[in-house]
This record gives sequence, structure tokens and C-alpha cells, in this order.
Amino acid sequence: MDYEMDMEPTGPQVTVREAEPYRVDFRLSSVDLAFANSLRRTILAEVPTMALDLIEIESNTSVLPDEMLAHRLGMVPLNAKNCSQMDYTRDCDCEDHCMRCSVTLSLHARCGSGIMPVYARDLIVQGDRLNDTIGDPVITDPEGKGPLICKLRKGQEIKLTCLAKKGTAKEHAKWAPTAAVGFEYDPHNNLKHVDYWYEQDAAKEWPISENAAWEPAANPDQPFDYDAEPSTYYFDVESIGNLEPDMIIQQGIFVLQEKLATTISVLQGGAEDGHVGGIDDADMMGGGDPDAYEPPEGMDGHLTAYGNGAGGAWGASAQTPYGATPYGQGSYGF
Repeated sequence: MDYEMDMEPTGPQVTVREAEPYRVDFRLSSVDLAFANSLRRTILAEVPTMALDLIEIESNTSVLPDEMLAHRLGMVPLNAKNCSQMDYTRDCDCEDHCMRCSVTLSLHARCGSGIMPVYARDLIVQGDRLNDTIGDPVITDPEGKGPLICKLRKGQEIKLTCLAKKGTAKEHAKWAPTAAVGFEYDPHNNLKHVDYWYEQDAAKEWPISENAAWEPAANPDQPFDYDAEPSTYYFDVESIGNLEPDMIIQQGIFVLQEKLATTISVLQGGAEDGHVGGIDDADMMGGGDPDAYEPPEGMDGHLTAYGNGAGGAWGASAQTPYGATPYGQGSYGF
């Protein structure tokens, strides 16, 4: 006899609701809250990007102090596509810096008359780099100027050299790949995880979000289910332009896989030959599963500096990614 069975999809389900050049809105379902929140936190803090990290100021006669000018430069977003090919400065074998761990940019502007605005477009890449776009200032405005760095009056001048390095937002916010990550679950508050404060009527003072249209509200006549758990989550990821939104999410998944593989390795004794208790590293990363996530081209498979079996990146024997302290040297690391 022949039987027909309706097979429901298993595993995480993703529905892309909106997709723009610098923003993606999607719904993630069939996962638990711990996984969804881990992905959110990884996207926010552990996806590597490029940012100006060391500023050497030769001349600055503008009204901005050197420290403020260096801070503004550090917050200029830089193109970080395929930055996984680069090394962290703390892991590079070079003595100071090289094309494998940094990109050099220079800025020289002098005002002849009136008021002269200096924009990110005035940052010029110097020397060699791993590809033709990495380290370029992100310029998205129609005028092609980029973020404003400062303004100069007649006779004022700034001349400086910058080093862009690879890093994560866990070290400093300038390496953040996103401007914001919206995250919501249970828009009807069926699970009562939120206790709304209100004066007269919670329904009027706390209007539900647009995500409520994607799932039904609980029947008020039904008894409350104390064992219910969330399974659907709404993400709104906004990029600042250094990475595309889909690349940010893919990188977040990849970094999360690396951290999980490292955890498994440490818990099982971590052999140096790449085999842990009979389990190959590729198996821990899902290499034996045909449905496992595979990072897109341009992403390497190396473990992060925080989980490669060695000491912590900021341990007593480690070098800080900023080099020597900036005081008295005319350089500012931000």
C-alpha cells in the first residue's frame, strides 16, 4: 500500500522580509532563544572589520585637538570585504606592520581661502594591500564625499598618516559592522516575558509592533502555558557600509561555529593534530554534514585569536594590538 505523508520542514527556517543595499529584515524560526540571541550578539561584537587604529599626526593647525581629530578618523567606516584574509596585528609575524595586517592611508589638506571642509574621500591609500578595495573609506552619499572629518579656515592645515587594522567591536565600537540590530520575539507578549508599566491601559500605551502581523495572539480564554517557549525571532540588521548585510550575517554564523568548535575541542581535551577524541575538526564545524553551513568565498577557516588553544589574546605574554602607548610619541591609537 502507498502512504502519503505531509513532511514539515525541520531545522532553522529563514524568511527574508526586506532586503536593501545596507539593510536586511528577516524572520528566523524553529530555533531556541539562546541560539537567536547568540547570533545577535555575535553580529554586534565579533564580526571582524577594518578601522583606523593608529594615527600619526605631522601637522594639525585646525581648531580640533589632536586627540579629537584622531577619534573622528577612527570612526570613519572602511571597506572590510574579505578582511578575513588579513591577520590581526597581534598575530602577524612582522616587526611593526605590513600589508598582511594593515592598510596605510594618508591625509593632507590645507585651506587657501574661506572655509574648507575635509571629508573621508580625502583619505588616500598608500602602498600595497591585499586587494583593491580593502581599507577604502565607505562613501555612500550622492555627492561622493563621505563623512565630514573637520573644517579648515584660511591658512590651517592637517597632515597625517593612518594605519587601518583588523579588529572586532568587542575591542572597540569603531570595528562594529552594524549601526543597529533590531531583535524581537513574541510581539503579542503571549509568553509574558515583559511586564509593561502603564498608567491606565497597557494596550493603548504600548502599541504592538508590525511583527505582530506575522503570528497570532494568544486566546485570552485559554489557560496560560507555563512551558511555552519562543521559536520565532525578528531581526533587522543595518550595515554601516563596510560589509554587506548578508555578509555580516554569514560571518556571524561562521564566527559562532568557530566558537562552538573551540568549546568542543577544549571540553574534549584539544589534541594538537586536529583530532579530538576521534572527532575531526571538520566534523565539529559540520564538514561531514551535507547541509552544514559553508562560509562564502573569501572567508578563511582559521580559529579566532581568542580560541585557538593558546593563551588569551590579552595575556601577560601577548602584545596589545595598539603597540606602544601613544604618550609623548606624537601618535594616537584609538
